[in-house]
Amino acid sequence: MSPSSGAPAETPVVLVETVKGALRLTACEPAALKLGLSVGMTLADARARTPRIRSLIHRPEKDAGLLRRVLADFDRFTPMAALEGPDGLMLDVTGCAHLFGGEDTMLKTVLDRSGRLGLQARAAMAGTPQAARALVRFGAGGVIPEGLDLPAARRLPVAALELAAADQQALLRAGLKTLADLDDRPRAALRARFGAAMTARLDRTLGLEDVRITPVRPPDPCVVDLVLAEPITGTEEVERVLSDLIDMAVARLERTGEGGRVFEAAFFRVDGRTRRIAVRTGRPSRNAAAIKRLFQERMAALANPLDPGFGFDQLRLSVRVAERLPYAQVGLEGGSDRSADLDGLVDRLAARLGEASVLRFEPRDSHLPERAMGLVAASRAQPDWPDPEPDEVPTRPLRMFDPPQPIETLALAPDSPPRRFRWRRVMHEVARAEGPERIAPEWWREPDGRTRDYYRVEDRQGRRFWLFRQGLYGEADEPRWFIHGLFA
Repeated sequence: MSPSSGAPAETPVVLVETVKGALRLTACEPAALKLGLSVGMTLADARARTPRIRSLIHRPEKDAGLLRRVLADFDRFTPMAALEGPDGLMLDVTGCAHLFGGEDTMLKTVLDRSGRLGLQARAAMAGTPQAARALVRFGAGGVIPEGLDLPAARRLPVAALELAAADQQALLRAGLKTLADLDDRPRAALRARFGAAMTARLDRTLGLEDVRITPVRPPDPCVVDLVLAEPITGTEEVERVLSDLIDMAVARLERTGEGGRVFEAAFFRVDGRTRRIAVRTGRPSRNAAAIKRLFQERMAALANPLDPGFGFDQLRLSVRVAERLPYAQVGLEGGSDRSADLDGLVDRLAARLGEASVLRFEPRDSHLPERAMGLVAASRAQPDWPDPEPDEVPTRPLRMFDPPQPIETLALAPDSPPRRFRWRRVMHEVARAEGPERIAPEWWREPDGRTRDYYRVEDRQGRRFWLFRQGLYGEADEPRWFIHGLFA
């Protein structure tokens, strides 16, 4: 951090916050540390020691927001990234270092990028997350060669375990100053004195036990990256690199027998900004040409066009959702799959118009007709509708009114279907009627709901309607009739 232009260049800056009614230092820049200031000191004591300090109110939420932005930028190094406390990041770079020229070059790239973002950073690369954390905070950091994690960690002080102050003081009083001193002691004795959590932390810090990190974003089934030697800015160049990534991802999916449902392209700019564009398919797919077409449609329809700035230096394609996709034969005589053509059309419309603009019906767990289905994005998984029996007459109409519309009826008996009914000022004479289909209310949602008796009726002109009587005769209120839908 640097002071404002109005303060002298050598003025040290500290962050303060109120703790138990007193302003205390929560962070100090290197110039302040050289003057003997330390975290936890009261601001009054700090000013008594050196009056020429500049204090700023500590805002942890601003630090957290900055750290999240840095995490989003460092996603370029690996999709397995997590926050490590209030001031650190943990990156699992297994299988990623070769993209950046090896582990040493990758670590240098991370530090250089941190410097360009205005951060003073330290980094370490080790075999386990806990060992890397200890080596960067209490050691020299850097790349620890494979197989040397244990010797490097054994030289660390016991403070590297980050135990409670009382436990750390007890270890120092017992003459145990380094992790090597602890490692040479029987684990049973340490466990009896300090608990199982302490020995587990010791083993993890020494690299004897590996516990993987929990990334901010769940790992994707398939991820392919291309780190570019020179940034690209042209639309044709971007589409060509994205096309290569799609081909690579499809080849991986084919080897695993899977198909992608959600494809996300990440464009990493030189200045640290990242743009992500995702497309979805209604069914699992590894049709490279169709996926490329979807990305072209999506990018052409963006309200905020893709801005390369000073160029993209890395592109990534992630298959966010993958499902099993076995090989299938359409027919012995060839031909096209009509359902696949329809799915492709739906996917292209969703990519061009947006998912919220292309909808399909999905069954819901309810026996009430108006709640038995709902509209969802067409790019979601295909709904599992029950197959109708051959030549079966539909029992529910395709066109339904929401809400049902009231009608006036005349019936021969209270519990019989109507002989005639008036709807929208037109009288309809009923020629045929089927029913009733009795549907009880959902008492857990509507304690005062009323039973419905549904009838399928046809008038003398051949028009068919779906009517219901709400309520039973003998109840407090007189039953009312409604029209709920029309049969085609």
